[in-house]
Amino acid sequence: MSKPEFTAGLNIAMKIPKAQYEATVAFYRDTLGFDVKEEEVSYAPTVSRAHTVRFGPNTLWLDCVDTYSQPDVWLQLHTDDLDAAAATLAGTGIRPCDEVEPLKDLEFRTHWIKNPAGVVHLLAETG
Repeated sequence: MSKPEFTAGLNIAMKIPKAQYEATVAFYRDTLGFDVKEEEVSYAPTVSRAHTVRFGPNTLWLDCVDTYSQPDVWLQLHTDDLDAAAATLAGTGIRPCDEVEPLKDLEFRTHWIKNPAGVVHLLAETG
């Protein structure tokens, strides 16, 4: 099996408790003056609302998660071979944890993983 290539994705997700969501969106939109757009999120059943912010070359997703009590930051990775990537990661003890946010009807294959510190990453197959 060939070794997969990993690259950083352009998406960063900030999972925000419902009680802090409006103030957080207002911070990026009104305080910082960033262009903030509301997004459709039916593909992510754990997210009740979402806005995106152009954050330099990245897109910062502000996701409202009604069941969260504290914010969390999630990152995105890309790979050219999802199966080889999952096998390589499994060899280091990192296994998919797709239950953290089941996704449906995507146009590409993905797995959720957590780094050793517990930070969630979306691992998406490109190409």
